[in-house]
Amino acid sequence: MADAKNKSKKSSLIAQAEAKANKIVNDREKSKGKGKKAKSNGVVKYFKDLKSEIKKVTWPSWGKVLNNTFVVLVGMCASAIIIWGIDSALTALLKLMS
Repeated sequence: MADAKNKSKKSSLIAQAEAKANKIVNDREKSKGKGKKAKSNGVVKYFKDLKSEIKKVTWPSWGKVLNNTFVVLVGMCASAIIIWGIDSALTALLKLMS
């Protein structure tokens, strides 16, 4: 009789262990599906947020863009002339020394 009790106890423990294992497997399978959905929702959310942030940007007027472009070009030309002048002066100095 003791053997029968031990066998039924073991079988009930095995059944409980199998039930827990099945539950864990099912939970993992469900979480895998949610992970994929969450990733795609994350991408969609990113682009929605990006669109709303772009709307908040204050873009300069066309006249301001042209003015700033002109200032940059004048600054580049001025620095090129200064570098050319320094280079020419140093070249002339080296020719005098040799």
